[in-house]
Amino acid sequence: MSRLRYLPLLLLLLPPFYLELFWLQAGLFVMAAAIGAIGLNLLTGSTGQLSMGHSFFLAVGAYGYVYFAGESTGEGSGHLVGLGLPPVLAVVCAVALAGLAGLAFSPIAGRLSGVYLGIASLALIFLGQHVLFNVHEVTGGYNGRAVPPLEVFGFAFDGSGEVVVLGIPFGGLEKLWFLGLLLLGLAALFARGVLKGRPGRAMNLIRDQQTAAGVLGIPVARTRAAVFTLSSMYAGLGGVVLALTFQRAVPDYFGMLLALDYLAMIVIGGLGSVSGAIIGATFVTLLPQMLTRYSDALPLVAPTGTGGISPSDAARYLYGAAVVGIVLFLPAGLRGLRLPSLTPRKETTP
Repeated sequence: MSRLRYLPLLLLLLPPFYLELFWLQAGLFVMAAAIGAIGLNLLTGSTGQLSMGHSFFLAVGAYGYVYFAGESTGEGSGHLVGLGLPPVLAVVCAVALAGLAGLAFSPIAGRLSGVYLGIASLALIFLGQHVLFNVHEVTGGYNGRAVPPLEVFGFAFDGSGEVVVLGIPFGGLEKLWFLGLLLLGLAALFARGVLKGRPGRAMNLIRDQQTAAGVLGIPVARTRAAVFTLSSMYAGLGGVVLALTFQRAVPDYFGMLLALDYLAMIVIGGLGSVSGAIIGATFVTLLPQMLTRYSDALPLVAPTGTGGISPSDAARYLYGAAVVGIVLFLPAGLRGLRLPSLTPRKETTP
């Protein structure tokens, strides 16, 4: 019966063979969000550091990849610059750039906590929005910039090339699905290892008993700074996956609402848990897309400008209700809902 634990993992390999492109894209958005949410949960859920600037580091990862992998094009006002690095190297550089941005902010993160850190990190969003809208040569300004496709050893993760698996043609989303699963799996395993080891115990002690952690010799400020940097790198990787899926990096997306969405993810899923981050990311990411998909069949929900509540607004109302309900009745988040075990209990003899 223990083999049944791996059944969900095997089922995740099947969607590219059966689902339409809408659901594949939605799943990739979930994977990108889950990677970023794992990083934020390490910081907020496990270390107790409130960050409101997580969307800034997603933007650094997304635009970092576009800049490192993109080519310089055009002249005059439409001129765009890029280094033209190999895409795999561009991914590594983008994640490292997000980490460096987090490292630059880490002295503040190491000394502040709670709402004070939240307010300080909020400034990152305003700074990032200003840069994204005004440094046109790198970001493309208001209209954003096209994202170069990822290519690994000559294999491009886009619609080019004839790739047929079991009689099913694989385009860009089908290829990216397996890459997203791989990156999410590696991100989850690494975070789980951190939480189960000495760093995780130190993080939890800082969250619960900061004074006791200092007395026991744990460098509180240094640990906070390190976790903030690691969380930024997770956000950078999530930004890269998001950009590859969306195929265009747009400044408007990386604003305050995205930062609030990530806080909703970790609260709804469950603070301090890798699985909780993934569950929360799935809920928060899929809800607006499903409302948009089925808006015609839902009461009060209608496209913007038609008199009803827009799907995005309806989704955020439901986020708020879910956050309040979970805080009041389910402190462990959705991961606290336990399904009946499929493994039969062993009978004990008196």
